[in-house]
Amino acid sequence: MTAWVHGFGGGVVSSDADKATLGGKGFNLAVMAGLGIPVPPGFTLTTDVCRHTIAHAGAYPDGVRAEVDAALRVVEAATGTRFGDAQNPLLVSVRSGAPISMPGMMDTVLNLGLNDTTVAALAAATGSPRFAWDCYRRFVAMYADVVLGVVAPDDHSASPFERLLEDARSHHGVDKDSDLPESALRELVTAYKAEVKTATGHAFPEDVTDQLWGAIGAVFRSWGNPRAETYRRINGISSAMGTAVTVQAMVFGNLGEDCATGVAFTRDPALGTRALYGEFLVNAQGEDVVAGIRTPESIDTLATVMPAAHAELTAVCARLEAHFGDMQDVEFTIQRGTLWMLQTRTGKRTARAMIKVAVDLVNEGVLDRAAAIRRIDPARLDEVLHPTIDPKARPKAIGKGLPASPGATIGRVVFSADDAQAWQAKGERVLLVRTETSPEDIHGMKAADGILTARGGMTSHAAVVARGMGKCCITGCSGLRVDGARQRMTLGDLTIKQGDTLTLDGSTGEVFLGAAPLIPAKVSGELAELMTWVDEVRRLRIRTNADTPTDAITARAFGAEGIGLCRTEHMFFQPERILAVRQMILAKDEAGRRAALVKILPMQRDDFAAIFRAMDGLPVTIRLLDPPLHEFLPHTDHDMAEVAAELGESIENLRATVVELTEANPMLGHRGCRLAITFPEIYEVQAQAIAEAAALVAAEGVVVHPEIMIPFVFTPKELARLRGQVAAVVDRVLGAAGATIPYLVGTMIELPRACLVADQIAHHADFFSFGTNDLTQTTFGLSRDDVASFLPTYLETDLIPSDPFVALDQEGVGQLIKIGVERGRATKPGLKVGICGEHGGEPSSIAFCHRIGLDYVSCSPFRVPIARVAAARAALDGGTP
Repeated sequence: MTAWVHGFGGGVVSSDADKATLGGKGFNLAVMAGLGIPVPPGFTLTTDVCRHTIAHAGAYPDGVRAEVDAALRVVEAATGTRFGDAQNPLLVSVRSGAPISMPGMMDTVLNLGLNDTTVAALAAATGSPRFAWDCYRRFVAMYADVVLGVVAPDDHSASPFERLLEDARSHHGVDKDSDLPESALRELVTAYKAEVKTATGHAFPEDVTDQLWGAIGAVFRSWGNPRAETYRRINGISSAMGTAVTVQAMVFGNLGEDCATGVAFTRDPALGTRALYGEFLVNAQGEDVVAGIRTPESIDTLATVMPAAHAELTAVCARLEAHFGDMQDVEFTIQRGTLWMLQTRTGKRTARAMIKVAVDLVNEGVLDRAAAIRRIDPARLDEVLHPTIDPKARPKAIGKGLPASPGATIGRVVFSADDAQAWQAKGERVLLVRTETSPEDIHGMKAADGILTARGGMTSHAAVVARGMGKCCITGCSGLRVDGARQRMTLGDLTIKQGDTLTLDGSTGEVFLGAAPLIPAKVSGELAELMTWVDEVRRLRIRTNADTPTDAITARAFGAEGIGLCRTEHMFFQPERILAVRQMILAKDEAGRRAALVKILPMQRDDFAAIFRAMDGLPVTIRLLDPPLHEFLPHTDHDMAEVAAELGESIENLRATVVELTEANPMLGHRGCRLAITFPEIYEVQAQAIAEAAALVAAEGVVVHPEIMIPFVFTPKELARLRGQVAAVVDRVLGAAGATIPYLVGTMIELPRACLVADQIAHHADFFSFGTNDLTQTTFGLSRDDVASFLPTYLETDLIPSDPFVALDQEGVGQLIKIGVERGRATKPGLKVGICGEHGGEPSSIAFCHRIGLDYVSCSPFRVPIARVAAARAALDGGTP
């Protein structure tokens, strides 16, 4: 028989009640109770109940109400109170808790059980009528928002309850809610209820059982709210798991000056240093801290204000970290000097902290190296590999707040989540500026490069979510005034409008006007130590896609073991070179093309020599010219006139050539090896440049390993012909130079047919490199340049699990690669095989490449460390292929 409800507060979680059933919150509360840590008693409705309500239009399973009633009786007995009692009432919180933490994305209701009768009983029991009415006005506002849907009319407006509260503070001449007198709180409750009646047409519910089931239903429904769905989509969380709901006896941090509430981390979530980190507010409830409405105090101050509670909290945090073996994020309340723990969970952290905590836990003897590597999310390493502000050219800051999430970023200011998303979709880098963020801003926070808020602390919603996303974030910026309705902000004497550019430094909390100078990141400290462990474990080699010596040097500093893709066409677009390329294209015959290629030869030779020097001792795979020739020609009238003048051609002749070369579907047209089949001299000159560069640098003492890659083949005869032509040129040049330099000639597999006839192609190839960008296009029948109009719909409606241009389609494209590898190696067992598309830096794609036995992946320079970690995790999780 299914148990829909599980209690806690008495010890041990039953063997069948795991985190998937109880959710993270309910499971960890039960664990804490079992460890003897002070936890208010309560019970959890399982994720099974959530899934049942989704499948049955909100209806609950048979028996669940009886189980909730029985669980309530247990909580009443443990607390000596009665739910709805006129003398000694039990108040409860109703909170969400998914198996995977989703901070702030679902709903919570506090102080549930208050009505016009029980508020008087609470006042008498506590001896504080002001406290009782403060709880009541909080409850009415929260319940009306979460359960009854009484919310702000738009993104820039305050909720009706915030507006009424602001009016009350103004009327009574106070700045803080805690300074409002009891009479004001009574008036607010009356005003709040009137607002509910106006908005809904119904009176606020007085029956506490109705309140409870209304809140439980609302929290279950919040699993499907837009912000939760967005968060799951961003973080790859399944919507099928559902959320649990935890009902727990209230403890109060707002009873007076000997009470407090707070959030703490067992280590610094931004930097990873081993020290208790967090914030608290005296005489407050939990939402005051996380919502950022009041700026809290550092947890260190608690040692002075409430030393006994601080000492106990420190001891509890140490026990929890030791038990779970990872940094914990805890919520606590101190009621009249007594500490109560309300939650523990694995703490969200920046990538920098992720690395440091994992390395430190190994050095502290808590984890082994394999476990530490598994703790690293490879995709998040991108956060620590971005530039920082150049300390030698640091401008003067115009403002300063709390450094909530590190890193530096530059962007244009926007004041709403919707604008952030819209501007980002148009290619703009934006900074989301808000008075404070709320869970409804999640889509805008994802779109923004950085977040700046006027209010809030280091554990506010903005800070926690930004750290989880790896976004630069500054909270509680002193002097910042945000006018979202007028799309502007003021900082000191400066007025900054929507679209203006700012730079944020999330490591110091400083704000700069305009774009500050940035410098690249380095692999050092704990990251360098982690990478030594990673390299001991992984089997896949990691190369880089690099077209310039600068890219090559950057990638090598990040640990690249060679170049897997050097795109020669990128070298042609420089202004001083494009004229020679255009002369080649416009030539009437082979002689004219060769005359132009004579000019191109030394340019290419110098490029290759510089790259060979940068990659001394490592392989360099050079792809011969791939794109259609018309891409090098002008298209606007202005450019046509300019080029015609440069080349001494008439505009009419130039325009006719452009028309002649322009194709209906250039992706599948006259490109790649097809260019060399019709114009062999193009690849011959490129091969000559490669060989001359290799001989030149070898004479300097550079160890060079050239690999020449012929792209876009679909028949083995193409490769056989072109390999012969290329090898003849290389052998001639090296022979003339007296140089003995081993080299390889291989092919880029980009077409489904090439995968299927790979056994035949392998006869003529020293290596295969799968170009997964084009292979994805040709397998799906999609143009990567044209999918933006419909692919988002496919993703949002779950027609496909992920963007196939981001994560390799393992069922389709992946199977073609697998076939190509197997057939190629059946012909040539030692055939070297890799991939060089954008997928080479994506963790799930790298894991697939490991499983099917590829030798290497190649990715952009800044993704090299990501690929190294992903390859190590693949080796740990999947073993040797």
